[in-house]
Amino acid sequence: MNKHSLGLVPTMGALHEGHLTLVKRAKSENQHVAVSIFVNPIQFNKQSDLKNYPRTLEKDLEMLRDILEPEDFIFAPGKEEMYPEEVTTKYNFGDLEKVMEGAHRPGHFNGVGIVVDKLFRIIEPTRAYFGEKDYQQLAIIQELTRIESHPVEIIPCKIIREQDGLAMSSRNQRLSPVNRKNANQIYASLLLAKKEISLGKSPDEISKKLTKQLNTIANFEVEYVTFATEEQLTEIHQTSILPLRCFIAVFAGDVRLIDNHPMF
Repeated sequence: MNKHSLGLVPTMGALHEGHLTLVKRAKSENQHVAVSIFVNPIQFNKQSDLKNYPRTLEKDLEMLRDILEPEDFIFAPGKEEMYPEEVTTKYNFGDLEKVMEGAHRPGHFNGVGIVVDKLFRIIEPTRAYFGEKDYQQLAIIQELTRIESHPVEIIPCKIIREQDGLAMSSRNQRLSPVNRKNANQIYASLLLAKKEISLGKSPDEISKKLTKQLNTIANFEVEYVTFATEEQLTEIHQTSILPLRCFIAVFAGDVRLIDNHPMF
């Protein structure tokens, strides 16, 4: 633990065990911890998604009280505090923002970049902790840190899963009972992809197979099943170049779920 170090865990609230794992790790590696809670409106490309995003501030604060100590703090600003003026910043994240989430959610990563830049400037953390469930976002934030020369160490943290394999997410709260039961098939598909890659199947062949299988589940609609390199997120179609990950985005009813898994 570094003397006078500050670990930041940025969140949009609706906290779950995945968030708490990040907070606990930050506690173990820093003298002080800050947890931010802010539903960032400018990273939503659909207003309905912003409107329906779960907000459970009182419950979140209660969960954090069991972990944080008096020398730690929670930053839960309002929209006017974060954005007192019109936002005009436009980032160029290169090819990182042109695939997968960037291709399907225009403007999303620019909004992420703006809010994380603001949090880094306000809180000035030594380290910042982000889960690998949002793997592409993690790559974007690492690039943001380089662009803005922020003196912060970005700490990737492994995906925390439910007992049936579903990646923990605040959006899971919105799943219907039937869709929640079936949502474990996303992780099952990632494990199947890993097996198929090991057998020498091509990424395109596997993508088509998994898309077809997931689309047979009631209320499920696949947005993408993609294989990409871990570092540059370059999409791979015919050959398996390691390190490689499979990325999946699926609508379960009106709830959009994403997940990923290494293929080695």
